[in-house]
Amino acid sequence: MASCVRPLALLSLALFALSGCGLVQRAERPAWRAQAEKACLAEGRVRPSASIREIGAIDGPGICGTEHPLKVTALKGGALPLDKSIVIDCPMVAALEDWLDAVVQPAAMNRFGVGVAELDVFGGYSCRTVDNLAGEKLSEHAFANAVDVSGFVLTDGRKIIIVRDWKRDGTQESAFLHEAHAGACGHFTTVLGPGADVFHYNHFHLDLAMHGRTNTGMRRYCKPLPDANLAPPPGRPDGLPPAPDVDEPMDVAAAKPRHPAATFAQTPMDLHGPNFAFPSAVGTLETDLQPTVLPQDAPRATASEELGDE
Repeated sequence: MASCVRPLALLSLALFALSGCGLVQRAERPAWRAQAEKACLAEGRVRPSASIREIGAIDGPGICGTEHPLKVTALKGGALPLDKSIVIDCPMVAALEDWLDAVVQPAAMNRFGVGVAELDVFGGYSCRTVDNLAGEKLSEHAFANAVDVSGFVLTDGRKIIIVRDWKRDGTQESAFLHEAHAGACGHFTTVLGPGADVFHYNHFHLDLAMHGRTNTGMRRYCKPLPDANLAPPPGRPDGLPPAPDVDEPMDVAAAKPRHPAATFAQTPMDLHGPNFAFPSAVGTLETDLQPTVLPQDAPRATASEELGDE
């Protein structure tokens, strides 16, 4: 028995010595994440308010977390509430507001003659792997860098629900959702919706993952592929050869779950977007969307207090 214990003890001492010399180190969050947060806050793209409150830094487990998390209950200075509070980072807040201004509100006015009054969401920060599958990489949700949108509420009370309305061919609701999805591809680096895979049949996954660059700008993943009439225009070539196409739709930080990956039987999915003609718009109305002006600073709260009800 002693002969078995001695090698294990020696191995433990060796590993301890290596860690003391810095050869075995704790994994660290990629530096670009903190840099993006700091730049967003320094540029004033988002300011803390009663509806966007700073909470304490989230550090772990593992490399999950973010340095400057924000608990969000409403966007656009409190004028556009979420159906539940979420924790996301500054770049995601700014991207959501830009998407609402440039895509969602104009599309709603064009299709329904009224704007969007509420954004329905499944969640933001969650320390988990992609699609909650064992053995997968960490999701952008693990860094508060993603939001799952499940639907919209119009100012007249009508609800547009992705799981119900996305496939209602020939309706204003379906046309609006396809326009919102396609437009998101110009504001986020990953956009997944119904038809992307079996996990996104009922929501849009939006994130700002770092996929690298191509010769026309940042690499973006948008699935299902939008109709050609809705897809954002391609970036201007920079003269460099195209970057290799690596199919890496999520963050590259690895997670190490205890259980082997689950196996799912998946049926083929249509990745080429709608194959029907959109109905004519109800009418085109001029909109005068104002730049974001958020109220003054609100008191900070601790991460443990704010994450308790998520």
